[in-house]
Amino acid sequence: MVDTDRIVGAAKDVGGRVQSAAGDLTGSSRDSAEGRFREAQGRAQEVYGQTKDTLRDVADDVTEYAGDAYDRVSNRGGAYLRDGTRAVETQVGENPFVALLIAGAVGYGLALLLHARR
Repeated sequence: MVDTDRIVGAAKDVGGRVQSAAGDLTGSSRDSAEGRFREAQGRAQEVYGQTKDTLRDVADDVTEYAGDAYDRVSNRGGAYLRDGTRAVETQVGENPFVALLIAGAVGYGLALLLHARR
């Protein structure tokens, strides 16, 4: 989709060229200068529109790439999560006392952190 600034800028550029040429033909330095000014404004607005289009395209590409990367990671991440869950279940089943000590230590550490913030 073309940005409206590109279209308006191109129109100003053409209008400025016409006014500048008319000013040159009639010898009107005012029309010639105004035409060149409108031409410059039109070019600047057209470049601004092109920049917006480019940034919009880049943002769309980044969004698409991020979505693809998330899909790839989430598909693999589910497998890692299942494998990790099984490993933890095995360790807790084999060593329940050690798991209880670790859980208690983590809980105590969190309590200290929360209490220290007050």
